[in-house]
Amino acid sequence: MQVAEATERNMKNMRRIYEEGFDQGELDVLDEVFAPDIVNHTAPEEHRVGIEPVRGLIRMLRTAFPDARVEIEDMVAAGDVVVMRNWYQGTHLGPFMGHAASERSFRFRQIHWMRFDADGRVIEHWGVRDDVAHLRQLGLI
Repeated sequence: MQVAEATERNMKNMRRIYEEGFDQGELDVLDEVFAPDIVNHTAPEEHRVGIEPVRGLIRMLRTAFPDARVEIEDMVAAGDVVVMRNWYQGTHLGPFMGHAASERSFRFRQIHWMRFDADGRVIEHWGVRDDVAHLRQLGLI
């Protein structure tokens, strides 16, 4: 596969993670776009390796914020790496971190950095989120 084709495939797979997985709750897509031993360097140690912790994260977020959506602003790729800058927005309509639904809306920035294997599956992830803005908008801090 040519480098340009691999780059396009990796960018498409990254977009699928957020549009199909996080936005639509289509958890089967994770088996297609993540390597089984994916390492999420942003997650707590006990949730760092494998696809199941990502499934659990999506289930938790979709329960708390069923209308949440990712709005992709930029996506760039170099070699086996894709970086995305986005907004995450929605409404707090279910339990989150021990707090009942507040029905408050939120919108905050995120950056995701992913490394892909030769088959176009994510093998590593790093993320930067504005968690303080998120929690403030929900009235939790």
